[in-house]
Amino acid sequence: MAAPTLAALTVIAAPAGPAGAVPPGSYVFVSNIGAGNVSVVDTTTNTVTATIAAGTGPRAIAVAPDGTRAYVTNYQSGNVTVIDTATDAVTATIAVGHLPEMVVVAPDGTHAYVANSNDSSVSVIDTATNAVTATVPISAGQTRGMAITPDGSRVYVTSGEYQVSVIDTATNAVVATVHVGNSPIAVAMTPDGSRAYVSNASSDSMSVIDTATNTVTATIAVGYDPHGVTVAPDGAHAYVANYADHTMSVIDTATGTVTATIPVGSYPWETAVAEDGGHVYVTSSGGGGVAIVDTATNTVVGNVGIGGYLLAATAARVRPAAADIDVDLTAHANLLLPASIGYTLTAGNTGPGAVGAATVTATLPAGATATHVSPGCVTAGRTVTCTFGPIAKGGSATATFRTPLSLLSLGRVTTTATRTMSTPTDPNPANDTASASCTVISVLLASC
Repeated sequence: MAAPTLAALTVIAAPAGPAGAVPPGSYVFVSNIGAGNVSVVDTTTNTVTATIAAGTGPRAIAVAPDGTRAYVTNYQSGNVTVIDTATDAVTATIAVGHLPEMVVVAPDGTHAYVANSNDSSVSVIDTATNAVTATVPISAGQTRGMAITPDGSRVYVTSGEYQVSVIDTATNAVVATVHVGNSPIAVAMTPDGSRAYVSNASSDSMSVIDTATNTVTATIAVGYDPHGVTVAPDGAHAYVANYADHTMSVIDTATGTVTATIPVGSYPWETAVAEDGGHVYVTSSGGGGVAIVDTATNTVVGNVGIGGYLLAATAARVRPAAADIDVDLTAHANLLLPASIGYTLTAGNTGPGAVGAATVTATLPAGATATHVSPGCVTAGRTVTCTFGPIAKGGSATATFRTPLSLLSLGRVTTTATRTMSTPTDPNPANDTASASCTVISVLLASC
């Protein structure tokens, strides 16, 4: 029998972006192990709008909280492909452990966690550098399913035949283990982080873990061989793909009971709930399609035919890349002849992304011109325009220039600096401008 074409599915909703970006709307990302690529499906038209080459055996997908990147585990090549979701371009490939399966991204976007099923370990990726910074050993069996708490403090990973391991992300160490059912394969977290739902494939059940005590508080019987599980955005329901009986179970999380069982196609593997909670997308590993279930009626209302064996699913929102430039301007009196006012212009990047380029223009007082201008800055009349290159999140760039006192009027003078251009989009115009004022006392003396 030929190797199955495994696939991961990500549902995303993308607002308007820059020219050339993915148009606004809702999308499904589907990875195919056999084809070695990721298909992008527009859920408005249910058509494939892009196909992106990944590694060998793409398996699972997670989207960063800011929506700018998708992380795809490649099961056979032992690495992770990073995709720019606005352009559908691959921007990095990161080596991890052997046979990586699930991947999750921290709520602050700074780290991604990859379950290496054949190594019994979890790789920790620094998303700023796209480098593995730690490998967490897991003592018991294969590491496959994984979820992270909303505060990012804990990662829950299935490990072994009856166990879930809990990783403290501050120390990258296992701090607890929880005994669950037989062959745990997937984990989903409630929106408030109070409970984790674990699919026990060989027990035909779901274990509900109280994350405050790391104990199982309920066991819910579902269909035969449950695999992927997702909790709705409002936390009211959990949706479980029952692989061997071709159905999806709907769990009322308040009562811990199954309220519906829905036929969804051949060998369903994973579920993903759209951001508005109105639809669940269910991958069919035997039918090569993605069933679309209306959560109001618990009926299948559509299917996207892709082909192959489709597996994992997740849901996220994609946004255009963004980086906030924080402009600062300081002034000091320089009494060395010829006397002048010296300015330091700073462009700081508060994130969430990296700055590709930025331009800041300083407007001088009437009649003034600038001297001793830093490289990368140009003068024109009473303006100084400085261009800054790439600036990492949390970093900054500076430039300096002077204004001779002989060109200034006596009294209060003010220079104002304003961000005039930056890439990617600046989401916060409130800190785009800064001013510095001094008092000119004479052509030889100023106070700042």
